[in-house]
Amino acid sequence: MFDYIFAFFHLFLLIGLFGYAFYSLIQGNTLRFALIFVCLVGYYFLALHKNVKAEIRRKRKSKK
Repeated sequence: MFDYIFAFFHLFLLIGLFGYAFYSLIQGNTLRFALIFVCLVGYYFLALHKNVKAEIRRKRKSKK
């Protein structure tokens, strides 16, 4: 149960950060947008990419 709460918390946090980045872009602050976006992409590759790839492999394997 705690894993789901943790996952949804981080999902909403990421969505909020993307929203804030695009809000900054609309306001004309491209440096803030770029910094937030680069940090989010870095976070994805450093923390999430390996687990996402493993989950995709697991789902494909279970379909066969």
